[in-house]
Amino acid sequence: MPPFKDEHILIIAPGSQTTLAQLGLPESFTPARLRISTRMFPAEKKGEWEPYRVREKKSQRSNGNEVSGGSSEVNTDVNMADGNGPVADGPPKTEDTEDDIIYEEDPASDEGAVYPLREGRVVDWSCFFALLTHVYNTLSPPFHTPILLISQPAWTAQDHEILTQFFFEKFKTPAFCLMDSALAVSYAYGVPTATIVDVGHGKCDISAVSDFMVYDIGRGVAVPGCGGEGMTERLLELLSPIGFNWEMCEQLKKSNICEILPPGTTMPGSPDTEVQISNPAAAASTGAVGSGPGQRGSIAAQGGAPRGPGMDTEVGDEEQDREVKDGEDNEGVLDVASIVASGKTNEFLAKKEREKTEKAAAKKAAADAAAAPKPQRLPNSKREKTTFHYDERRPLEDINENGKRQAETENAQEGSDSKRQKTPEPVNESAPSAADETMTKDADAAKRQQDKAARKEERRRNRDGNSAYVRKEIEVGVERFMAASGGTLEQIADTIHRTILSVPEVAKRSELWDSLVILGNGSKVKGFKEALLLTLQAKYIISPSSATIFTSELPSNLSTPLGTGTNTPQPQSQSQLQHSTSHGVNPLLYAATTASNPTLHPPSQHLQPQNQHLQNYAALHALSGMHSSHGQTPTSIKLAKMPEYFPEWKDVGFDEAAFLGAQVAAKVVFVVDQGLSKGFMTRVEYNELGPQGIHESCL
Repeated sequence: MPPFKDEHILIIAPGSQTTLAQLGLPESFTPARLRISTRMFPAEKKGEWEPYRVREKKSQRSNGNEVSGGSSEVNTDVNMADGNGPVADGPPKTEDTEDDIIYEEDPASDEGAVYPLREGRVVDWSCFFALLTHVYNTLSPPFHTPILLISQPAWTAQDHEILTQFFFEKFKTPAFCLMDSALAVSYAYGVPTATIVDVGHGKCDISAVSDFMVYDIGRGVAVPGCGGEGMTERLLELLSPIGFNWEMCEQLKKSNICEILPPGTTMPGSPDTEVQISNPAAAASTGAVGSGPGQRGSIAAQGGAPRGPGMDTEVGDEEQDREVKDGEDNEGVLDVASIVASGKTNEFLAKKEREKTEKAAAKKAAADAAAAPKPQRLPNSKREKTTFHYDERRPLEDINENGKRQAETENAQEGSDSKRQKTPEPVNESAPSAADETMTKDADAAKRQQDKAARKEERRRNRDGNSAYVRKEIEVGVERFMAASGGTLEQIADTIHRTILSVPEVAKRSELWDSLVILGNGSKVKGFKEALLLTLQAKYIISPSSATIFTSELPSNLSTPLGTGTNTPQPQSQSQLQHSTSHGVNPLLYAATTASNPTLHPPSQHLQPQNQHLQNYAALHALSGMHSSHGQTPTSIKLAKMPEYFPEWKDVGFDEAAFLGAQVAAKVVFVVDQGLSKGFMTRVEYNELGPQGIHESCL
């Protein structure tokens, strides 16, 4: 088979709401160039589908010419003949009109749309095939084009066979590859072992990947109610009493004011958020809310002057740097002799009293200003209420109703003014006046302008779907912080814990906890990833210095360190073992520990029957290698580091990193490897093995 070229590779990543596609691999991998909604509309013929909603529009035609607005014009001009006054042409004749039906596409409308994917599962195969065909025809790839399709974790083996048959039979592709979405994310991040948490529209998928192999046992597939749709439903439940609808809640979820606070954070406006001063004396002198370290905040950071005596302090003298005043020497001492000799003693005393009064008033005003709360811009997480701006879609007829009425009123006034004009003097028919020619030209020009404006408006209606958006605002409270308050984070955390515990290689579990990848368009809500990480750490992480870890590291047949000055554990005798197991030691824990290590002393006879199944379990784990780490409970939980060598992806984020991993895999499988590792299925293999052969080639 001839090698494939980069510009011929087609990648398709279908999702529940958005499908990503791209033809060709750029030199530096970029986000998907084609983004379309994962929906189709039923066509007029049953079994056929359209990518956009097609609606009917009626238009009237008069003598073969289209009349916009469905109305025909009537000639109301006055004809002057023979100079004997106006002569009527008779009653106005209405031209025959007929209605024509025009079909037009409405790209912005989703009325009657069918979504073939729901929670990652294919619910309508006919619609899904029509969507894939639409994507293929939009990109229009050449004949010799290999195709890589990102598969959802919820797809079964039968679904893989159906898709393989469709692509080979429909598009005659020379090579076809199915790649798991979790494995694609692992390729994008460049980590062979990781826990992938993909938060989608209506579900969440949790997968454990070890050495670029996806574990199917214990995998959290399509966890319902944990996606972006569940958070929108939660907001609708909280905000519907104040007039919010689904569209408004969806826009609120995507805005910057919607935020998921870390677990245990107090909501703004609650009584717990008020600062409780336990030491009033410390608060008056130093600004601390209580006694002890860590109670005093930085006054300079709060914008105030430090307390204490001295210059530039709250209790210091504001005029220590003042110049020498009248009646004082260089050292600030009053010169009484000079004051008496001048004969202005009363004036000087009145002046000093006035200065003293002004100084006291100034100090009082400064103290009142300092006591008043200073206006400061609080972050969104500290505001109890804020203003939410949303866009409401409304028909153009409703928006422009007032404007149309105003225009009709102005036209009617102009028409009445023209009718009240003075009747022109009679002229000879054989010689039309220049004024008539000018009026005729002006009328024709005005009519052309109206027709041009009508055509422009028609094109805009077709482009915007005969609707427009009106920006409005509404006040929203702390409900904007409760998008995930329905137990979403806890459910995802529990599924992650069960998925990692299902990995048979116990030594890999700690690495899975330290390489956590959270992505998906459902996780774009502000603070979602941080809140989920803190929830995991609060529920499952343990301290490495805890006593539980220390005692669990010791086998059950070894005693705790004795008081002999050494920390070396001392072995116990058989009688001591039996005595310890009968007084306080769990026999099942003792049996499990001794059975997993054959070098230890064998257990007593009365424990052998119940240890039989535990020995089999220990033998199974012995095949995967001995370990000394804690596989049940992690000591650390970390997020995997994002790749830094894809500059185009840094701006948009890595929430769609599965498509980036598909580009990396397509480059390796189709171009570099060229089928040596059986990463894709060729046309020859399909003819020999049929659709079932995809199970031997898919990634």
